[in-house]
Order: sequence, then structure tokens, then C-alpha cells
Amino acid sequence: MRFVLEMRQAGVTDARALSALERTPRTHYAPEHLEGLALDDVGLPLAHAQTMTKPSMIGRMVSALEPQAGDVVLEIGTGSGFQAAAISSVANKVITVDRWNDLVIAARGRFGTARLMRTYAFTGDGFDGWTDEGPYDRIIINASLGDFPSPLLEQLKPGGVIVAPLGDAQSQRLIRYRNGGEREDLGPMKMAPLERGLGEAPPAA
Repeated sequence: MRFVLEMRQAGVTDARALSALERTPRTHYAPEHLEGLALDDVGLPLAHAQTMTKPSMIGRMVSALEPQAGDVVLEIGTGSGFQAAAISSVANKVITVDRWNDLVIAARGRFGTARLMRTYAFTGDGFDGWTDEGPYDRIIINASLGDFPSPLLEQLKPGGVIVAPLGDAQSQRLIRYRNGGEREDLGPMKMAPLERGLGEAPPAA
């Protein structure tokens, strides 16, 4: 209850987004040594200078995405896997892509333990999306960009929704675009920029 109350106080009021967050135990996805902070509304550090996005921000993103029961969703930026798991509680199938292979492997393990049988993680360049499972009803990008990449727009179904923070380091806005319609500005948002290519783990000492 405290977790949901904090989400509401942070401005997350969409019932489906709140339900998705409540049904997904964040402690299962947080780094083991930080489990004590998992139910607080804070970002948590991951490998490769990545961040487990704070829950209220995920709530805003999921609310903007508006996933429906029959949707196939593409997520760019797997991180810990928490947001993909939350979306999977309201959508039909989730494909999540990250440039760091070790994060993908760890997320797959968490999905397996949670028995999320229709949530799949792959290693790839987020700018390219994941054509094998497309086109998608919904696409969500957990990083900022100057604009939506063409390959992702091409993988979006007619009438489908894509959500991402657009802008530069100084100013970003959460933008929702419905394929064939208008762009909606959903307010300020701050995320690290989406990086190109595959990540490489540091060499062993």
C-alpha cells in the first residue's frame, strides 16, 4: 500500500499503470544489495552506468503507452527487466531489447523465475528495434532521442503508439505519437540519451 500511495503522490494516477506496478515486485528486479531500496521511489544503479528507472517515472511511461490486453509491445532499454515485467501484466506479449548482453541475460533469468512466458529479452541496437516480432502495437523507449528513429516507426502498426522522451540534455518532453495521427506532449521528462551499437563488457583483469 505504501508503494502505491507514493506513486499516487508522485502523480501516477492511471489505474492500469498503478496495477501493473503493484503486481510486479520491484525487489525481484533490483540489484541484490539494494533490495532494501526497491520499494522507494528512487532510481537504482545497474552495471555499465545504467539505471533502474524510478517507479514513478515508469508509471508515467506505462500510462502514456496505454498497453491493452491483446498488444504486442516492443521495449527499447531492458535494464533490470522491471518495466518489461510490469507491461507484461497488462499486455499480451513483450519484446525487450538492450545493448548490454549481460543485462539481457540477467533479465531473462528474472522473467523465467517470475514465469513470464510471453516476455522475451534480446541483445541488439535499440535504434534498429527488433524486426523478428514486429510490427508492434506499442513501442516504448527508455532513453532520450532527438526524434523517433525511422526503423522503429516502420515497425509500428497503423494506429500503434510509440512513446519516448524527445529533446536534448537541457530539455526533454515525453512525447506520445499514434501512427497516422498527431504527437502529444505529455510534459517534461529526463532520461539519458539512447546509445548506438552494442555495449561491450570491460576486459577481465
